[in-house]
This record gives sequence, C-alpha cells and structure tokens, in this order.
Amino acid sequence: MMSTGILSDRICLITGSSRGIGLGVARVFAENGASVILHGRDENVLRRSLAELSEPKQHSYITADINTPEGTGVLAAAFLRLHEKLDVLIHSAGILGPPMIPLAEYPAESWKDVLHLNLTAPFLVTQALLPALRKGDYPSVIFVSSGVGYQGRAGWGAYSVSKFGVEGLNQVWADELAAESIRVNAVNPGGTRTQMRAAGYPQEDPLTLPTPEEIAPVFVWLARADTAVTGQSLEARDWVGRDPAI
Repeated sequence: MMSTGILSDRICLITGSSRGIGLGVARVFAENGASVILHGRDENVLRRSLAELSEPKQHSYITADINTPEGTGVLAAAFLRLHEKLDVLIHSAGILGPPMIPLAEYPAESWKDVLHLNLTAPFLVTQALLPALRKGDYPSVIFVSSGVGYQGRAGWGAYSVSKFGVEGLNQVWADELAAESIRVNAVNPGGTRTQMRAAGYPQEDPLTLPTPEEIAPVFVWLARADTAVTGQSLEARDWVGRDPAI
C-alpha cells in the first residue's frame, strides 16, 4: 500500500511485533507517519526489527514477557514511562500451541500458556493502559482474532478456544468503552505468510498467502482517528489492495 501520512502523530503500541503480523503492521504504520512502539521478548530481535521501520529514530521498543502476570505489568509500566497517552493499541502477541492435538490429549500446561498469552494478557494489558488510552486522540484498540474463533475446528485446541474468547472480549470492551469514545474492534487476518501459519499448515505453499504488510490496510483504517466503528470483527482479506485513506 502507498504511504499517506494518515497516521501522523498517532502513538501506537503493537504487542508481539518483533516478527510476523505485528511487525508487518508496524512497518506499514511507520510508513504512514505513526510513532510505533514495538514489543517482544527478545531484545536482539527487537533491535533488528526496529531498524527495519521507516525513520527508526522516531520509534522505540519494549522488552517484556507477557506470558506471565508480572510481564503485562512490566509492559504497561514501560510504556507509561515513554508516553502519557496512547492512541492505538494492537494485540498481536499470540501462540499457536501444540498443533493438531485433540482435546482429549491436550497438555494442561500448554492449555494454560495459550489461554494466558492469547486471551488473558490482552485483557490485562488493555486494563493497565486504560489511563493512557483515555488521554489518546479518539483511541483505537484492535484485537487479532482468527477464523477458528468463529467456528471451532478439530485439532486447534486452546488456540481456537482463546480466539473465541478474544471475540467476546472485543465485544464487552467495546460496549463498556463506547461512552468514552474508545473504539474496540477485532481483525481476523486469515491465512497469512507467517511462521505461525507454517507451523499450523506445514504442507501449504506460503507463496499463495498474502504477506503481513498486504493485510495491513484494515489495521490502518481502524487506527485512524476518524473511523467511527466499534464492536466489529473485520476480515483482513477483504482489505487486501484497498486504500485505507478512503
């Protein structure tokens, strides 16, 4: 997509953005003028990812393991040391868990880890950053959902259950924050050329899938200050090739 500057001066925190969909969206946001805060667990990877952004000196990163209750607090505290306000919060951090294992055999520890990172962490991070969102310019919260969050599929275990939870979390936050003009929406990326997708579909040709940058237009549109939509779940594939400035 073309660079438009439509996100100029918007402060955007993207969890799980050292790689995959989060990093692809971060690249597009930076190209369109946003001030991006990357997040991940590995500082070396984050440094390399930061260098990939347009005008890297305008952006920053936070290292925190949000797969622990303490880590969500570390992330929120680190952000608040950098900025007083938050305009856009994107929950991109997530894990697939063990692929293609039936629930009858699903490991309890894996269940706990997937549910925490994919569902509990976004709840806790949003809660902790509400004061900064309330100071933002028509702020936007975006959850990353999945097609298996609408229709459960055998073998998708805790990942599918967590994404059903994300859909509910999206709707409850949207309803509770509507009076404060904080928009909350979810995006289903669909099949995207990422390491997580390759793990779930090892026989699939990745070249048949859009890149994270190609599915970014819907995120840009939801991040704009003038998009009056909340409580919705949108399909990123419907936006491939579209101009989010329109």
